[in-house]
Formats: sequence, C-alpha cells, structure tokens
Amino acid sequence: MRPIHYVSSEILSLAVIKDIIEENKELALSDEAILNINKSHDYLQEKIKKDDRPIYGINTGFGSLYNVKISTEHLSKLQENLVMSHACGTGELVPKPIVKLMLLLKIQSLSYGFSGVQQQTVQRLIDFYNNDIIPVVYTQGSLGASGDLAPLAHLSLPLLGKGEVYTDEGTVASKALLKQHNWEPIILHAKEGLALLNGTQFMSAYGVHCLLKAHKLSYLADLIGAVSLDAFDCNMSPFNELVHIVRPHRGQIKTAQLISEFLEGSEIGNSENKRVQDPYSFRCIPQVHGATKDTLHFVTKTFKTEINSVTDNPNIFRNEDQIISGGNFHGQPLALGLDYLGIAMAELGNISERRTFQLVSGARELPQFLVNNPGLNSGFMIPQYTAASVVSANKQLATPASVDSIVSSNGQEDHVSMGANAATQCLKIVDNVETILAIELMNASQAIAFRRPKKSSEFIESFLEHYVQGVPFVDEDRLLADDIHASIAFLQSFSIESDLLFG
Repeated sequence: MRPIHYVSSEILSLAVIKDIIEENKELALSDEAILNINKSHDYLQEKIKKDDRPIYGINTGFGSLYNVKISTEHLSKLQENLVMSHACGTGELVPKPIVKLMLLLKIQSLSYGFSGVQQQTVQRLIDFYNNDIIPVVYTQGSLGASGDLAPLAHLSLPLLGKGEVYTDEGTVASKALLKQHNWEPIILHAKEGLALLNGTQFMSAYGVHCLLKAHKLSYLADLIGAVSLDAFDCNMSPFNELVHIVRPHRGQIKTAQLISEFLEGSEIGNSENKRVQDPYSFRCIPQVHGATKDTLHFVTKTFKTEINSVTDNPNIFRNEDQIISGGNFHGQPLALGLDYLGIAMAELGNISERRTFQLVSGARELPQFLVNNPGLNSGFMIPQYTAASVVSANKQLATPASVDSIVSSNGQEDHVSMGANAATQCLKIVDNVETILAIELMNASQAIAFRRPKKSSEFIESFLEHYVQGVPFVDEDRLLADDIHASIAFLQSFSIESDLLFG
C-alpha cells in the first residue's frame, strides 16, 4: 500500500515534494481542504443565484471580452468553451514528471478555498495523479501572465473527456480513458474553467523540477570540483575558513566548508611543493559555486511562496463577502527567478568546463589529453570540445526571457512576463549542466589515476570507486560518447539526502 500525502494548508516545500515523488505517495484531500473547497463553491453558487451583476469570468466573457454578459443558463457552457478554445499548445511535449508536478500544484492551489470549484473537480485531478494518468501538454503557448493558459487548458481537457493522456500503454484519447475507469466527464460549474486555466502551475512545475535538480547539481559540482582539485594537484589554502569569514557570503562559506570536508585527509592535498597559486577555476570555486548557491536560496524562497499561494482569478473571499478580480496569475516573480536560476546554473557549467580544459592541457605532470601515448591516442581531447559546445549553448539560453513582453487580448493584457519561455530555457540549461559536470568527472577521474600511488581522501576514493565501475580508466582511445552517457547516468542515480540539498 502506497503512503499518502494529505493536501492541506501545511507548507509545501521542495523537501516535501521530493519526498512525495521519491516515495511515490498518493494524494488525498484533508478534511480541512474538503471543507474549504465546499464552502467556497457553495458561496459562489448562492452568490450567482442572488446577484446577477457582472462578475469577471463567472458570468462574463474573458480577456478583452470582459464586458460581454453571459446568461445564467450558459454559464457551464462558457467554462467548457474556455477550456477547449484555450487548448492551443504547440511545440515539444512537456516531460511527464513536470506534467505530474503541474497536477500536484494545481490541486494544492485549488484546495485553499478561494477558487469556487467543485470538490469533484479537484478529486478527479487527484485520481489522475494517483493513477499516473498524465495529460498531454505542450511547451509553447503561455505568455506567463494570464495564467499559463494554453498548457493548463491541455492539463484540464481530460476532465471533460477531451484531449489525450499518457498511460502505461502509451498515449490514448481521454474519452476512452474515462470510460475505462467508469468516470463521467466533469460538468464544469461557474468559474471552474477559469480557475483551472488561470494560475502559474506550468511555470511553477518547471521551476520546482529545475530547483530539485539544480540543488543536486550544486552539491555534485562541489564534489566533482573537489576531485578536480586533487587531480590538478591544487593548493588548499584558498579554502581556509579565514579567507571566507572576511567575505561572509552564505554560499561561499558553505562551499569552502564542503570542499574541505570532501578532501579531508587527502594524501594528494597534503603533499608539499604546491604552486603558490592555481587558476581561478580551481582557486575561486567557493566564490563562484557559492554565488550559485545564494541564487538557489533566493529562487527557492520565491517558488516556495508561489506553490503555497492562490494564483487563479478572480479570488473568492467568502468571509468578507467579496469576489475580487486581480492579477495573481501574473508570472513576473517566477520569470525573474527562472532567468536568475538559469544564469547561475550556466555559470556552474562555465567554470566546470574551464577545469576540464586545464586538466587536458598537459600541465602539472599530467599527460596531454590525459592519455598514454598522446598523438597515437587523442584521449580526452574531444570531450572538452563537447563541454565547450554545451557551455556556449547555455550562454545563449541564459539570455533573460523576462525582459520581453508582447501585447495580447486586444490590448487588455498589455504586459506579460514570458515566464513560460524562461521555464523551458531554464530546464535546458540545468540538463546541460549535468552533461558538463559528467564530462568534468570523466576527466578528473582519469587524471587522479595518473597521481597514483598517491590517494585522495577516503570520501573521494569511495566516490571514485563506485564511478569507475561504470566508467573505467581509458588505456587507449575508445568510444567516449558511451562514457559520457554512462557518467550522466551515474550522476542521475547518485542519491543525496534532503538535508544536504536544502540545508
């Protein structure tokens, strides 16, 4: 029997989400969430019966059609039309783990009782989540402002028996899937379509996914950087805590501490006759990796606020007897955060590739391109080219999307965040950094072998012992693409405790 996570007003953090994913927990509505959802829905239905004044998106058109009044008998059709007409996604398919996060975050946002939806609608989303029924969603179509309209419309289509979903058998029509489970299509009540489509769950899901991976890669960058430090026979004095106490950036101090812990007791690190100075890519690891850590801390705080918020529109405040049309769907905080995260992660890859470049340069008593008989063997010449190519791609992807805006909906929606584009760019950057670090690890592991019989620390030696089981020493040229892919797989399978990632 699978463990259960109860959706409630308790704070949803990255650590909690990581736990939900890794333990494959089922979702269930808490009593608190059920009460809040039902009270909000009942209040809205009574409001519509007693008051026929225009309320945006409930008995009016949408966007620049806000001044078109809709009759009571057409309110359900209005919401269904909204979902269908807004499902205009295109481009690549959103990865299934991110769509599943979209479901989780939409369920969370609707559970607070400020959206006026039926309990049945939220429960069906939970049923999709628990049964791994993942809607087919596309990456392009959201401007990151009126909510992630197109992606969330595709997420919502299966509620109506429309669109497509993934199952164990592949992609199937939602209508057939509902019939298979003996589920009737949801008949949307007033405002429900708008509640489903307004919101930032596309941007938020990408951000959460990127942050979970980025925190892991930040830790791995320190660990792999520590291997490279010994591989290049570096001076450890730049990691002395005295250096960092006088410039006490949180991330810088933490990085220096981690590197020192990783290399504690290293025979190579404790060797005499060290150079007075090492290249910046080694010597300034605390300053560069630490700045990325500080960025991660800031962006994590931004997304933690967002995923525990109500982001649809209008918002229903039953205690105050008010329904207010505002702008909580605007993705500007996320757009800026995603761009900032992308830039910070790109720099983590940038400095990693510089260390790889130094390792293959033939300096510090290492053979050129880290191979015996260089010339006959090209060795690790071209993996550095690959890393350089990926780093250059990241520089292009790191151009901020949030500095752009474009007018939509006949000028009614005249400033948008472009946070959805920032989200998809950020994911590509983060995935690329994984590749760059995997290539550095290949080079550093090979270089360490040329330091024998001297050894690194017990921790590093244990780490490398596991690594070389899949990526052994390169005696002579072989198909290194296989080694790159094996290195990426090794990093992906490497497990790190939450307290080390988010502490």
